[in-house]
Amino acid sequence: MASRLRLVDPTPSTDADSAQNPGISGKAAGEGERVGEAKTPQPRQPDVTDLGGGSEVVYIPRFVAREKAWEWFDYLDNAIPWTRPEIRVFGRSAIQPRDVCYVADEGLTDLRYSGHQPLAHSWDEFPVLKDVLKVVHEALPGSYFNSLLLNRYKTGSDYVSWHADDEPLYGPTPEIASVTFGCERDFLLRKKPTKSQATSGSGEAGRKRLKVDAPQKPHHFLLKHGSLLVMRGYTQRDWQHSVPKRAKVSSPRINLTFRHVLR
Repeated sequence: MASRLRLVDPTPSTDADSAQNPGISGKAAGEGERVGEAKTPQPRQPDVTDLGGGSEVVYIPRFVAREKAWEWFDYLDNAIPWTRPEIRVFGRSAIQPRDVCYVADEGLTDLRYSGHQPLAHSWDEFPVLKDVLKVVHEALPGSYFNSLLLNRYKTGSDYVSWHADDEPLYGPTPEIASVTFGCERDFLLRKKPTKSQATSGSGEAGRKRLKVDAPQKPHHFLLKHGSLLVMRGYTQRDWQHSVPKRAKVSSPRINLTFRHVLR
């Protein structure tokens, strides 16, 4: 599969940008896309972003044909037993700001995050998920995923804050494949803060250190309906990612994140 290197515009879009760009709005990127969609499948053209230091992001905007992507979206929206669990954030209890479901091979290490351990469903409960997994494996030769975390963002008020999927059960260089269905949403990547960024310091030495280590602007991807984004190498060790709130978004987005859990 041919690839080309392209650094994505690092400036994240704002709610004002979303109003200017109908592709970000729920109306344009949600159910409105079903009308007048192109019938001819588009080629899978990957964009590869080299983040440096052994970290890489691969993005394929037209990974799944629109008609098939909407078929899978409808199935997932209605057939998945979505839950919105209580989690612990900075020592406080809170309701997770999106719906989730977890699917994994039998016998894997239990997933636990923010004080929550989701119930692991079987792949056999949801045949469509096995179909999506098959397509992902075909597109990524040599990759193998045995677990899946599904997220449903009902509106722009649902989000995921800055974090890294650096749990030990995924190993030091996990590959994470993310498939999006439904409304387009912004996906941001930023370098993890260094100790010198976390500490303000004092005097001239402190000011120089902060100037050198000033945080860079995030990389910005607009995750389209039927798209695939893959994070590789040391991305989870060195980078954080998020899906921020977007006030103008009113349609749901369903995201499938495939991972490999070490046995």
